[in-house]
Amino acid sequence: MSLAHVLLTSLLEKPNSGYELAQRFDKSMGFFWFATHQQIYRELKRMEEAGWIDSYAATDAGKTKKRTYTVRAAGIAELQLWVQQDFEPPALRDELLVRLRAGAILGTLGMEQQLKHQLTLHEQRLATYTMIAQRDFANTRDLEREKQIQARILQLGIDFEQVRIQWMQQTIDLLEQLTTTDVAPSPEILS
Repeated sequence: MSLAHVLLTSLLEKPNSGYELAQRFDKSMGFFWFATHQQIYRELKRMEEAGWIDSYAATDAGKTKKRTYTVRAAGIAELQLWVQQDFEPPALRDELLVRLRAGAILGTLGMEQQLKHQLTLHEQRLATYTMIAQRDFANTRDLEREKQIQARILQLGIDFEQVRIQWMQQTIDLLEQLTTTDVAPSPEILS
């Protein structure tokens, strides 16, 4: 997947200026695809050069360079091709898990504090997702097709955060239990 496909999807949902798109991105697509605002602007330029999108001076631009972006037929065709392509499920790539593995070899390094911090961040994200679900998707049966699918995507985020929180709580408990019986790493590891 590329940032272009994420942006095409966003622009099909609602044509926006680059700034508005970046703001919307942070509150929607950004939950599962990270991009800086600079990356978004660079990609918009590349997509326009490729003929996937058009831009025009925004009606409220005044003397600024504010432009509104819309998807062209070529962009829709690209997105349709991409949606239909087979793809491999993403591999788990998680820095926390590597740090825990390193800590397992090296001995106690205070990972409990890092896990507690991460736990707080995941609890905050779960609260955000739950608030969005209650605000925007309270009764999914009455929602149009697009909103029902968006609700399912959000539910996966909620489920992920709940599992992650449970796993972190159990891991913190384990690390605190092991701290009382921890032994220093063997001399071979340290040399």
